[in-house]
Amino acid sequence: MTDESTPFTDPRGQAVQVFAAEDFRVLSGVNRGEGPERPDLLEPGDVYELRNGARALRMRLVQKGDGAEVSEGSEVGAPADRLDLLAALVFLAAHGERVEMLLLGHSSGTYLLPMSPLARRTGYTLVGVDETPRGVRLTDLICVSFARGTLITLPSGLQRPIEELQAGDRVLTRDHGPQPVAWIGRAALRAIGSFAPVVIGAGTLGNARDLIVSQHHRIFLYQPQRHAGLRTSEVLVQAKHLVDGEQVFQREGGVVEYFSLAFERHEIIYAEGIPCESLLVSEATVARLPPDMAEALRERFPGLRQDQHFGTEAGREALDGLRDALLRGPRT
Repeated sequence: MTDESTPFTDPRGQAVQVFAAEDFRVLSGVNRGEGPERPDLLEPGDVYELRNGARALRMRLVQKGDGAEVSEGSEVGAPADRLDLLAALVFLAAHGERVEMLLLGHSSGTYLLPMSPLARRTGYTLVGVDETPRGVRLTDLICVSFARGTLITLPSGLQRPIEELQAGDRVLTRDHGPQPVAWIGRAALRAIGSFAPVVIGAGTLGNARDLIVSQHHRIFLYQPQRHAGLRTSEVLVQAKHLVDGEQVFQREGGVVEYFSLAFERHEIIYAEGIPCESLLVSEATVARLPPDMAEALRERFPGLRQDQHFGTEAGREALDGLRDALLRGPRT
């Protein structure tokens, strides 16, 4: 993503943040004291935690056919080193958030690529291991954005297309009232793989028009009563977990122009009338964005220390039992 409306390309490849697997150790369980270096030895139910002093490493990678290679500017390895996708792992954090990670093999060791920010001093229970992940491209990473044309609600109640907003314009937020937009990013990307948008059909969540967002963008849903397995009544759900093939579907093909909004805090704003998150500005999240966008955000937000909204993140497992209530229940 860039501050301009031109497509993004970078010969250095995609910048990501990884941890050495040995720094993510089992606190309790069968493999106590071990990291997830070998997928064939992993045991669901083991509880992991980042080791004190563990440091995130910057990795740049480029796609090469069905695989990937290290690119210039990486703290891991050397340009043209091969990277192998060993497994896709699913964890549940102590507070209920579902976290997906990719286990990468390199000649220097094994590394974890979290697809959501990792918290320190937090336990993560391993609940799923896929040793033969298909359709996962290492360069298809998180993009938290709205599609061109999305109507954003202003403090007056009027709505404005997202592409017409500018830094400094005030937008209505759920928790803090009118707030100025601190930064806007945009990119034109091929709508395939992880960059194919999710379409939440008109009427699904009370929206008069379709809401089109990137797959990892989280929708805010509120239930008057807290459901079992969820820590709060306020729920954040990645758009991809709402896909049912009918009311909510993934749309592939062509090019999609994405826009991201960042504020001084992680906010819940209204897009097509639906409460949705703004871009969470943190080192872990920003490291998954295209490098020029990441660099611009680091300049605008020194320290990258925004706290995530307090709503509980619900994964597909929780939604399987709550879909009707979540999609048709009251919202605020």
